[in-house]
Amino acid sequence: SPSKFLSAMGAVGLTGYFGLLEVAKPQAGETLIVSGAAGAVGSVVGQIGKIAGCRVIGIAGGAEKCRRLIDDYGFDVAIDYKGKGVQQLGDEIAAAAPGGADIVFENVGGDVMDAELLNIAKKARIVLCGLISEYNAPEKVGIRNLWRVLVQEATIHGFLIMDFAPRFAEGGAKMAQWMAEGRLRTDEDVQEGLENAYAIFMRLFTGANTGKLVLKIA
Repeated sequence: SPSKFLSAMGAVGLTGYFGLLEVAKPQAGETLIVSGAAGAVGSVVGQIGKIAGCRVIGIAGGAEKCRRLIDDYGFDVAIDYKGKGVQQLGDEIAAAAPGGADIVFENVGGDVMDAELLNIAKKARIVLCGLISEYNAPEKVGIRNLWRVLVQEATIHGFLIMDFAPRFAEGGAKMAQWMAEGRLRTDEDVQEGLENAYAIFMRLFTGANTGKLVLKIA
């Protein structure tokens, strides 16, 4: 489908591909935490993490999204963040990753990131890809557990996919191969009508979309 060039083989899927493989550089046996894990980027990151041999923990909002992480995307653990403060969420992450996370692929920020920072391993790599919880917040929450980066000698790497635009053909070919082999699943939420563009766009910020949000106009 041509829409795959807007999702798995476009900037969204390749954000997961290059952000994990080229920035985080996962190694087999490491623990990877992905926030916003049921989204178009997060679901790709988790699946590529499994291909790379990582143990993958996904954080998502709601029981249905957590079910999809396990059943559809093959994550090892799914954690629902809804209705939980930093400490409770941090405790659940600690139970799932008693040795700490070697890699955090961050799409959410705020309380979720604070809980993750309580559970990073020594020399952890944090890929800062998005802060979706902060974009429309009337008051910015910010990160309060940044001290964990210091004591665990971790690294935070701000990541923008545009830096890898010259290599899109390379990444797209690999993504297509994994999809053809049945190793990578990508879902799309196709909505219709240019007149609905604003309302459809806002679905991104409520978590209403399931998979990559695509607007069909013709």
